[in-house]
Amino acid sequence: MSKISAILSGVSGEHFVAAELSRRGYIASLTSKNTKGIDLLASNEDASKTIGIQVKTNQGSRKAWLLNEKCEEFYSDTLHYVFVNLNGTGTPDYYIVPSTIVAEYIKKAHQNWLDTPGKSGKPHKDTAMRMFHD
Repeated sequence: MSKISAILSGVSGEHFVAAELSRRGYIASLTSKNTKGIDLLASNEDASKTIGIQVKTNQGSRKAWLLNEKCEEFYSDTLHYVFVNLNGTGTPDYYIVPSTIVAEYIKKAHQNWLDTPGKSGKPHKDTAMRMFHD
């Protein structure tokens, strides 16, 4: 299978997560695209508990996902990330991580990357991009 666009990859990840949550008895609703930092809202059947979900998707099976620096400061006890590996045309894998853990990990990992010289021995230049690894 050839690669699909990043937009289609992201949308498919969101739909896979919503379908999986529904299959497991939760109410899952995709948000409109102008909703800041939340791709899905999920609740239990009696709506006594609701969480926001940010979905990050990659097309292969590599356990690494690209994020933005905003994730370092955008976290809550009721916000979770679901990292999705589409595994080509295979069955997707899901990794659920609280946003507080993602924010802490990303901040430390990025600082470590900045403190470590690049291949040529020169310092890395700061960027807004971050990488989350399982």
